[in-house]
Amino acid sequence: MALTMLDKKTDRADTSAWPPAIAAEFEREKANNNPCVGSTLLSETEKVRVWIIRLAPGERIGFHRHVLDYFWTSVTGGRGRQHIHDGTTVEYSYQPGETRHETYGSGEYKVHDLENLGDKEMVFMTIEFLDSANKPLAVPDTVRAAA
Repeated sequence: MALTMLDKKTDRADTSAWPPAIAAEFEREKANNNPCVGSTLLSETEKVRVWIIRLAPGERIGFHRHVLDYFWTSVTGGRGRQHIHDGTTVEYSYQPGETRHETYGSGEYKVHDLENLGDKEMVFMTIEFLDSANKPLAVPDTVRAAA
C-alpha cells in the first residue's frame, strides 16, 4: 500500500499567523504559480519529471505548486517545516528511504514550502507523472540540470 502525507504523523502543527515575509511570498506564488517542485530538474521524459531537493541546514525552498500526481523519497532523512496553502505550519521528521505518494484530481493542487530544521543536508527526490488529471505547469529552463 502506498503511503501519503495523510498517513504521516506531524511532529508539530499549528495555524498561527505566518511571518509577514512568508505570507507575502505565498501571495506572490498565488499570482504566479511556481512549478519548480525541486531545486533542480534532473530528467524529463514524455511521462515523468525527476527532481532533486538539496537543503543545507537552515535552508528553505520557497513556495511551489503541486498539480501532478507524484511521489517523493527522503534520501538522507532529516527534520523539516512546511507552510501549507491551507494556512497550517507543520513540522515532520523524515527517515532515509521514506516515500510518500500524492494524487490530485482535476483542479486540485498543493502549495507549500520546505525548510531544513536539522544540522545536516536534507535531500529528497521527487518524481512527477505528466499524465495526471491536471495539465503540467511549464518549467523554466533555469532549473534544468546541465546536459
